[in-house]
Amino acid sequence: MDLSTLLAKRDEAAFEQIFKTYFKSLHSYAFTILKDEIVAEEIVQNIFYKIWEKAEQINSGTSIQAYLYRAVHNESLNYIKHLKVRSNYQQQALYQMKNETDNASKKISFKELEGRLHQALNELPQQCRTVFQKSRFEELKYRQIAEELNISVKTVENQMGKALKILRSKLVDFLPLILFLLIKS
Repeated sequence: MDLSTLLAKRDEAAFEQIFKTYFKSLHSYAFTILKDEIVAEEIVQNIFYKIWEKAEQINSGTSIQAYLYRAVHNESLNYIKHLKVRSNYQQQALYQMKNETDNASKKISFKELEGRLHQALNELPQQCRTVFQKSRFEELKYRQIAEELNISVKTVENQMGKALKILRSKLVDFLPLILFLLIKS
């Protein structure tokens, strides 16, 4: 009787002989595909485990050697495919986490910027703050501000320069965020 027939009858001696005959060469073959000793060994052991579990299903006309090499080949490729899928998932998860973290960080920074801007505006001298708010928030031209406040255009220019200088110094830490927001809008 050949080994595949004995194996189909769950002959332990036949299984042991198959194991001893093919394990090293199957391990070497798996290693050439996987480039990992431990994983190659696990794959070959799994193949032998499956063979023992499905011994009755193995066709007695099938070459055990061909069957084993084909099984190792398929398992090795499935393992590599699984690694690629897992790697792609991990990269996608990392990318998504980074985006969520970046968005949260930008929201926090923006809220902090708003708070600091409000605080810096409150610290400006009264006329300086009024001129700045009318220019930037009400979008009035310097001449319109001068007429409304009964001051010269030159005074408006001086007050705006002073306001911008003070705000720049107080908000220097937020300059990259301000630039980012200006570019984005």
